[in-house]
Parts: sequence; C-alpha cells; structure tokens
Amino acid sequence: MINRPLTIGVVVGETSGDILGSGLIRAIKEQVPNTHFVGIAGPQMQAEGCEVWYDMEELAVMGFVEVLTQLPRLLKIRKDLIRRFSYLKLDVFVGIDAPEFNITLEGQLKKRGIRIIHYVSPSVWAWRQNRIFKIRKATDLVLTLFPFEKDFYDRFNVPCRFIGHTMADSIPLYPDRVAARLALGLDPQVRCLALLPGSRSTEVEILSADFLKTAQKLRQHFPDLEILVPLVNQERRKQFERKKAEITPDLTIHLLNGQGREAMIASNATLLASGTATLECMLAKCPMVVGYRMKPFSFWLAQKLVKIHYISLPNLLAGRKIVTELLQHDCIPDKLVEALIPLLEGSSHHDNMQNIFLALHKSIRRDANKQAAKAVLEGAL
Repeated sequence: MINRPLTIGVVVGETSGDILGSGLIRAIKEQVPNTHFVGIAGPQMQAEGCEVWYDMEELAVMGFVEVLTQLPRLLKIRKDLIRRFSYLKLDVFVGIDAPEFNITLEGQLKKRGIRIIHYVSPSVWAWRQNRIFKIRKATDLVLTLFPFEKDFYDRFNVPCRFIGHTMADSIPLYPDRVAARLALGLDPQVRCLALLPGSRSTEVEILSADFLKTAQKLRQHFPDLEILVPLVNQERRKQFERKKAEITPDLTIHLLNGQGREAMIASNATLLASGTATLECMLAKCPMVVGYRMKPFSFWLAQKLVKIHYISLPNLLAGRKIVTELLQHDCIPDKLVEALIPLLEGSSHHDNMQNIFLALHKSIRRDANKQAAKAVLEGAL
C-alpha cells in the first residue's frame, strides 16, 4: 500500500495514447487518490486531472520533412521536460507510445535516477530490431499489449510485462449483431459487408477503387448485399465519395460517420486495410479479408526492412495464417471477391474464424488499465 502523495510524469503523442493514459490515471487514482500527474497529455487525460505543460498535438508530427522543420521545437520541449521532471523528483515516469520522442527522453530521465516505464511497445519485433538495445538502456519496464511482444523482449532480457489490450476489455466477448444492425437501421436478417479503406488519406486514395469494385462484384453475386462504409472523419468521407462517384456511381452503399465498430459487429464479413482496425474487427468477431497496397518504392523498402510473415494482428496473435492477406499486386478485385464469398456465405471457414477470434480475444482480455496501474504503482515504491 502507498500512503503518501505520488507525482507521476507522463508523455503521450496521439489520441490512442491519450485513451490509454486516461484509463491508467483512473485506475491509479482508485488506489492512490491524491496522485499528481503532470506532463504532456490530451483532452481525455486532462479530464482525469492531469496537469498539462504541453498539449500532445505538439508531438503529432508525421513525415520526414515535417519532423525536420519541427526538430528545434521538439528538442526544446524535450530539454524543458528533462529539467522540470528532474526538479519535481518524480516517483515514476510513464512514456505512453510516441517512441521516437519518449525513448530518448526516458534515457535522460533514467540517468537522473527516475524510474521509467514505457507503455506500448514500438514494433521492434517487426522492423529496426536493434532499437531493443536502446529501449533496454532507457527503461526499467516495458508494458506490452500482446503476448508475442513479451516473447520478443524476453529473448533480449528486457524487463517486460504483458498487460493485455484495453480494447479487448471494452468489447464484449459475444457482440450483439442484431442490436448493431437495428442501431444502424438495417434488417436483422440481411447479409452485410463492411468496407474500411483506411484512416489515412493515402490509404483511401490507393485502396478505395479496388474495394468499391470488389463490393460491386459481390453485389452481383449476392443481390441483397448491404454494404457499410464507415469513414473516420469528414475529410476521408469526402475523399471516398469522390472516388465512388468516379468508380461505381450506381453502387448503393451506406456511408457512416465513424461507427466502424458497429459496422463490423453488424456485418457478416469485412474487407479492410491493415492496422489496429484488424484487431477491432477480430474483437467484433467479424470474419475479414485484409487488402493493402502501398506505393511501389514503399512496398519494396518494407519488404527489405520488415521481419514478420504477417501484417494483420489476428495472424500475429495466432502465429499462423487465420485471415487472408492480399497485398500489393494481389490486392485486386477478383482475388478479394474470391476470398470474401465463403465468408459471406457463412461457410465452415466463417464459423472457424469466429471461434479462433473468440479464443484470441480471451487471451488479451486482462483488465489492462488495472494491470498497468499495478505496474506503475510497484515502480513508484
């Protein structure tokens, strides 16, 4: 038990980290109510009482050129954080994701005698594996969301704890498909396909045409097919609408503002880009096909650098191919249709995939906020 006030430093760089950070703050305050959190945070962490020195948007810089132009500002922020955190004599510092900024910051704070916990592993198991040595030097403990990440850290004797994923805690083991369909204004008995062409502008630009042509071919095979397309924001919606008007102007679809989770729960199958959405789709128990294409040079470079056999999280969690991944030259309508038809027909492959998804869901459902809080409080002792 801790019976004294605690001061915990935190730094997050994007919305996903803000969500994790707010859950961590709540879980810690349940045990030590007078804990003081301070650093860089987003609106959800601020709502939980975190004192903010800089807004997390300061760190949200994407692209090589953009990072170079903002580098003096980022270095100034890091220097100021080192000074202020050192003066406060933190009980523990928690860097939440944002590894390019946080790992160096953590190394400097550790030299000053501050206990360091890094929450969310960078993808060292996938590429730039030599980063593991910098992480080992900079941290006292790494908290990972997935068990295969801990296996990787254990190989290099880096202190690590697998705590599970908060999304696995928030999504029911048995989602209610009928309720999701009714909420979206759909017939509970209808056949549904969800299309998720990505959250980035480049993904929507590259993938939308093939996804729409695939949906059009599937509508010919299943005339009653309802097609749901959730877009993450108005910019991506307008971008997708322009592509649809150009590629498949007569195809009837349901465009949704957000509501990606609801669309996946409601659907018999989903066609989606890679990324965290594949995890959410797995947790929604919706059988899926992953289609992804990059610009030719980027794909060539990824083939040289990436050290893993799969890109979707269900396959990485299972350690084998569960979900069909059609990448680059294979990401074409005919192949996507061929992979999706058995899922939309409700074949044994469909049911088997759902059963595996349930088992994987259980494997990462560990009350992550409480697990993270326990690790941080132990670090503060």
